[in-house]
Amino acid sequence: MTRTTIHRNCEGATRRDCLRLGLGGFLGLGFSGALRLRAESAVEAVHKAARPTSCILVWMDGGPTHYETFDPKPDAPKEIRGEHESIATRIPGVHFAKNMKRLAAIADRLAIVRSIRHDQGNHGAGNHYMMTGAPPRIPVGCGAFVSFHPSLGSVTAYERGNPGGLPAYFSMPQMSRSGGPNFLGARYAPFVVSDNPNGAGFRVRDVALPRGLESSRFLERKELRAEVDTMLRIRDAAAGDPVSALDQYYVQGYDLVTSPRAQRAFDVESEPDRTREAYGRTSFGQRALLARRLVEAGVPFITLYEGGWDHHTNLFKGLDDKLPPFDQALAALIVDLEQRGLLETTLVLALGEFGRTPTINKDAGRDHWSNAMSVLFAGCGTPGGTVVGSTDKQGYAAEDRILSPENFVATVYRKLGIDPDKIYYTPEGRPVHLVSDPTPIQELM
Repeated sequence: MTRTTIHRNCEGATRRDCLRLGLGGFLGLGFSGALRLRAESAVEAVHKAARPTSCILVWMDGGPTHYETFDPKPDAPKEIRGEHESIATRIPGVHFAKNMKRLAAIADRLAIVRSIRHDQGNHGAGNHYMMTGAPPRIPVGCGAFVSFHPSLGSVTAYERGNPGGLPAYFSMPQMSRSGGPNFLGARYAPFVVSDNPNGAGFRVRDVALPRGLESSRFLERKELRAEVDTMLRIRDAAAGDPVSALDQYYVQGYDLVTSPRAQRAFDVESEPDRTREAYGRTSFGQRALLARRLVEAGVPFITLYEGGWDHHTNLFKGLDDKLPPFDQALAALIVDLEQRGLLETTLVLALGEFGRTPTINKDAGRDHWSNAMSVLFAGCGTPGGTVVGSTDKQGYAAEDRILSPENFVATVYRKLGIDPDKIYYTPEGRPVHLVSDPTPIQELM
């Protein structure tokens, strides 16, 4: 089975760092966690009003450069504009950087926000702010996995439930460091699909029958378990008997593993070759295709975690390798959703924790810079061919229509039918505003 390469940022942070901080339980759920999510939220889901909208969040971990993506500065001095020329887009007068050819060609379906800024210039804090709309309450280092507030995906899972019978929140191939549920509880952590859909014989961990176990044998084991459950010990067990609870999860597990809906959603190999080639035969390309299939299955929130954007060194060569397949997959996703009539009810986002420094450093890279960043929106009623805000002539800072992470997050919630002005309550009874400033970006509404 092909496994995903984990991209480290400049601090070399990995999942192990999170475990050292005691936060491992919120890094995403395997099968048993997903089953508990279903069991504990089933009643809540009945009462939650759901709109038929979904979100695919493409998280560009490390902080993508705005200069070499959506906000090039061709008239700036060379030490600022860099080596990559700009290209025209379908929006008159608007240019992207040279490696964004396919997105430039469909810019009339996109909205680019160029004027979001904040004051959290390290990975941990910046990630948290953009993933939750809440700044960290204490200083946070670059390598930290932090959770002071529920993430976009977890809030969506809490509000929307899982109407399609699948977990409401997926993250592939891993969870972002601040993509967890915080006080909402582990039932609203993402179901993490770490397996690579670009590999031969792709199978999602825990959502397929174990190899060598035919469905008939699996059915026999289920029937045997049902007989055991009729024994006096089970029938007379107290309501809190952990064995009884385990049996409930076993039954739910059988339902999920044998669900035709779940199996269809993950059957990427059933896609025509031309579709798979359109997305690109890369791990990110095939995960983008899988995200589209999850949207079709009714999943409200999917994060595509794409690491490797922390370009302190060899920026231009690195992006010449990284951006073309990324550009291909993201453009294919948007076009595919549109052609299938899904783009009007699916919000596609692409962003990271911040932008990059104006001046190219001595190692031919750019460093962390939170005064300016670019964010891509598409779908879910977003007016195409739109550019919101601007940075100054050299890209140092947002200067026109300055916006905050709170505005970004409030916009996402509004588009998903969630009121960003809600007040939640922690298990201790402490009131928490979902977003402190619930004002969405009106140009995108």
